[in-house]
Amino acid sequence: MDANEYQTLALCSESPGRERRERLLNAALGLCGEAGEFADTLKKSVFQGHAMDEAALRKELGDVLWYVALACDALGAGMGTVMAQNIEKLRRRYPDGFCSERSLNRKDEG
Repeated sequence: MDANEYQTLALCSESPGRERRERLLNAALGLCGEAGEFADTLKKSVFQGHAMDEAALRKELGDVLWYVALACDALGAGMGTVMAQNIEKLRRRYPDGFCSERSLNRKDEG
């Protein structure tokens, strides 16, 4: 499945009738919440002796993706486009792959 197909299918479960601003706020708050759930699951494994629950981590990542899809749609962008723009930014920043020196001394380009 590609990113744009995921976005289309995922948003079939969106609550209808919300304004753009509400959709963006829902996406932002949802991203924070789901990223927190991902972090909490990992924290329990690393610091509290729980078994690493990879299925739960994948579930939370799926929830993060749903909110990414919502944010992209509210901005009028396909997830594939946003992903491609991010790769181009990373290629400019690290043309030969990650390098600590470039990371420490880069000019912030957003």
